Amino acid sequence: MAEEQLKANAAPAEEAEQTEEDIHILKKVRMEKLEALKAQGKNPFEITKFDFNIKNSEIRKQYEELEARLTAEANGDDEALKAALESNRINVRIAGRIMTWRNMGKANFIDVRDNTDRMQVYIRMNDIGEEAFKEFKTWDMGDIVGVEGFVFRTRMGEVTVHAQKITLLTKSLLPLPEKWHGLKDQDARYRQRYVDLIVNPDVADTFRKRSKVIATIRRFLDTQGFIEVETPMLVSNAGGAAARPFETHYNALNEDVKLRISLELYLKRLIVGGLDRVYEIGRVFRNEGVDTRHNPEFTLMELYQAYTDYYGMMDLTETMFRHLAEEVCGTTVIPYGEHMIDLGKPFERLTMIEAVKKYSGVDFSQVKDTAEAKALAKERHIEFEDRHERGDILNLFFEEFVEKHLIQPTFIMDHPVEISPLTKRKPEDPDYVERFELFINGWEMCNAYSELNDPVDQRERFIAQEELLKKGDEEANRIDEDFLRALEIGMPPTGGIGYGIDRLVMLLTNSPAIRDVLLFPTMKSLD
Repeated sequence: MAEEQLKANAAPAEEAEQTEEDIHILKKVRMEKLEALKAQGKNPFEITKFDFNIKNSEIRKQYEELEARLTAEANGDDEALKAALESNRINVRIAGRIMTWRNMGKANFIDVRDNTDRMQVYIRMNDIGEEAFKEFKTWDMGDIVGVEGFVFRTRMGEVTVHAQKITLLTKSLLPLPEKWHGLKDQDARYRQRYVDLIVNPDVADTFRKRSKVIATIRRFLDTQGFIEVETPMLVSNAGGAAARPFETHYNALNEDVKLRISLELYLKRLIVGGLDRVYEIGRVFRNEGVDTRHNPEFTLMELYQAYTDYYGMMDLTETMFRHLAEEVCGTTVIPYGEHMIDLGKPFERLTMIEAVKKYSGVDFSQVKDTAEAKALAKERHIEFEDRHERGDILNLFFEEFVEKHLIQPTFIMDHPVEISPLTKRKPEDPDYVERFELFINGWEMCNAYSELNDPVDQRERFIAQEELLKKGDEEANRIDEDFLRALEIGMPPTGGIGYGIDRLVMLLTNSPAIRDVLLFPTMKSLD
């Protein structure tokens, strides 16, 4: 049997994957072992707790510090050092999962992994007793155990726990994969993330770093005077972004509702109410496709600050990204794929017109109207729809010719009004708005505005969006009367911004796909 062979030969996992038949046989054997334990009154699932006193990573640190101190005191006397180590034993209680097993007869080595590291454990029959050792030999890799013993260094130089007692805490009824085949089994890794976390420590490190990213953002914004708030997920009008919402029905009120696609409109209501600096980190839902950078359910952070504009949002963003890199990665120069991203230098700033001219050679400041813009699009083989206007065509040029070149951090500013229904116009050029997007590695990392606070202009833009909806644009915004009422009460000049947290974590962890930074990404059902 594969497990027993591994114990006996101290061999690495076999290259071949376990078949469903293999797994069925192994599960049957493990169930029989569990029933035998129950018959002896030793059901591991009846154990309610185990009081460990140290994590594996700390054991290694403590022992090496002790060893260094005693070595210095022994001054080259090996016998004195040996005696000192014996009299200064570090006694430990650890808990974790058996990951490897080397069977050497009456003495065995196992690796026990907790959430910090693995630790080699030495189990000898003379130490734990013949009966306990005999029972131990029936356990399996994947079982969760508690170990009591002391720390020493083996002749091979490895810091190890010498077990004096070992307890089975949980019986694993399914074997761990003998070979986790990377990309070949990517689908299974996402579906069975619990297994992926066990057998691939780097995956767990990614999610620890994700947690640190979010915690660091919160601390940073707290020091800037922002307060964290929560707003509704079920809404009657899913606005604030260009996206198709998920729809459902609220039985208690007999009303159709939607899952939010953005956090924007409720957070702006709070600015109206006098909460001058607010942010929210939460799930939003967009009924769209799945690819390496998009998941229908994802984490968005939006923040709004009264009495500032999009330049204030640029300064805050640049400072926050640099701070995140330093805190989470320890450096402002981080790898992503084949590139080194430098977050330490000042971020480049280009208007959308400047960027399109730089990378396509077309100067839209000289394009007079929609007809001329469409002619240029046809000439450059850019597809567009009849409803598209000059500003829409400019954006299509940007997507086609510019985005892929924006590897180092770059703010793209001053978008056309046609694609920015919630943004304040530029006073000197009302065809454009005070908006920016930050691009890194060719990705949009955030989207920010000087927020539109003119209720008359906002109503007109909502009406224009409704017209687009009638023409078949399922991502257009609907009129939100309550939001307009809030603007009529009066919203101060405000800067706002939205960040895709998942994409940010991808960047800081050098992860190739959004699914790699979501614990449970959206997957098509196997049923």
